[in-house]
Amino acid sequence: MNPQKTQRPLARLFAYTRPHRADMYLATLYTVLNSFFDLFPPILIGMAIDVLVGGEQSFLARFGLEGQEAQLIAIAVLAIIIHVFESLFQYLYEVKWRNLAQVVEHDARMEAYAHVQQQDMAYFEDRSTGGLLSILNDDVNQLERFLDIGAREIIHLIVSIAFICTYFFIIAPQVAWLSLLPIPVIIWGSIRFQKLLAPRYAAVREEVGLLNGQLSNNLGGIATIKSYTAEQYEVGRIDQHSLAYRAANEAAIKFSAAFIPLIRMAVLAGFIAILVWGGFLVIGGSLNPGLYSSMVYMTQRLLWPLTRLGQTLDLYQRAMASTTRIMDLLDTDYDIRSGDIQLPDMQGAVHFEDVTFAYSDGTTVLKNINLIVPAGKTAALVGPTGSGKSTVIKLLLRFYDATAGRITVDGVDVRALDLHHLRGGIGLVSQDTYLFHGTADENIRYGSFDATPAHVVNAAKIGEAHDFISQLPNGYETVVGERGQKLSGGQRQRISIARAVLKDPPILVLDEATSAVDNETEAAIQRSMETITVGRTTIIIAHRLSTVRNADTIYVVDDGRIVEQGTHDDLVRLNGLYADLWRIQTGERRA
Repeated sequence: MNPQKTQRPLARLFAYTRPHRADMYLATLYTVLNSFFDLFPPILIGMAIDVLVGGEQSFLARFGLEGQEAQLIAIAVLAIIIHVFESLFQYLYEVKWRNLAQVVEHDARMEAYAHVQQQDMAYFEDRSTGGLLSILNDDVNQLERFLDIGAREIIHLIVSIAFICTYFFIIAPQVAWLSLLPIPVIIWGSIRFQKLLAPRYAAVREEVGLLNGQLSNNLGGIATIKSYTAEQYEVGRIDQHSLAYRAANEAAIKFSAAFIPLIRMAVLAGFIAILVWGGFLVIGGSLNPGLYSSMVYMTQRLLWPLTRLGQTLDLYQRAMASTTRIMDLLDTDYDIRSGDIQLPDMQGAVHFEDVTFAYSDGTTVLKNINLIVPAGKTAALVGPTGSGKSTVIKLLLRFYDATAGRITVDGVDVRALDLHHLRGGIGLVSQDTYLFHGTADENIRYGSFDATPAHVVNAAKIGEAHDFISQLPNGYETVVGERGQKLSGGQRQRISIARAVLKDPPILVLDEATSAVDNETEAAIQRSMETITVGRTTIIIAHRLSTVRNADTIYVVDDGRIVEQGTHDDLVRLNGLYADLWRIQTGERRA
């Protein structure tokens, strides 16, 4: 077990900020100095009262300042100096804490995102995109709010309590103990409220994750929602999640809001005690009126940071709940590990040797698959839907690892190959073409970011995409929209092929590349394939058998097994499953 998992969230957050510890120390120092100078105004008020009441017997008179006017001017000068330093250190700590919060927020988000990208495909299949976005965005932002506001409030409170208690014990030890009366109540209340708030804010973070997950899901499926006129139904579902989120927040707010009134009562007890008992000492002549005034003001000065303690605890608990979720994400391990072998000149020979694959729930998808694709040759996988064809490609790309057997490229087990090197040698054109929100040019050069404009145009021509791109409003600089929604399915597919052409990989995988396009687009893609498959290892998955009839070898997959293999003519003569599928598609017999 990772030893960090047993640490409390605050300890893990503190350890996480270790690279920025110097900045944190400076921010803390500036906060301490600001808090120190912030506590001087009550003392100056007491000194002014002492001057007016005591005259030549005042505290300042002992330093040779004669006359009340001179003493008041001296106090005014001190006030200016103190406020200048207070303002200076406030500026310094504001800049330091805010920048530190931004840096930690950035580092946390990038580390979490980088870790998420390393996860196995199974990880994403079991989780909602919105839930992950909630952690990467909302939870990380909670850390920023705590470091920006909560951390300095805690420091300010500690300095205020320490300074005021020390000051009281120095000037009036006989009543100083009264200032400590609220402290036990405050400490007990803080610990108690922290325990009550922690599970409630954990529930809040879970609910916001579910809400974001549903929102992300709905926005991604907006076309389906509209086509089935399900707008009101989805509004109802979001309403349920939003109400659950609100209810979780209300449960936390109920306890958080009760904290400040209790703190006020505790502070009031100390204030009344010093007000009355200290007043008696002044009347009895054993306490200076100026010192008494400063003590009363100091006690009131405690009121503000102590009453803000409730809000600070609120920020703290939100941050700890978010820290737990972020760290749990970072603690999530993954099974797909990169090897370290790189092939200096990958030829692309692919071999599946007795490969079996089953998902973690025990569902077996592939059973003893043996498949050979010599370098530069074309192989096709055909068969009924759900037979396991696409899983073969996922194993080749190491989205998953085989449960048994092995897969080799140029004779080397893919598990021993450097993962980026392996995937860099494979170009994938899938049925579900994904285009990013950007220009046509950016989508073609995705993965080949250093390609020249000439290379991009050449790849688009080979992919039969250049003509339609040239007719777009801004040509290659036209923004295609999220997921390429401004383009037709066939246009998206051609850009995807151009992307694979530009990558120029030794292995090309076409996974149902023509299944969702019209006849004209299919013909265009077929022309592209005739060009791009020359001298390149190509694996084609297809339902339309007309697209694979010229493959060097056709593998027929059924129920996770290879049941037939050979050329098109061989398989038709065999009169098995392939021949049945061929007759159905050519209209010789009905399905």
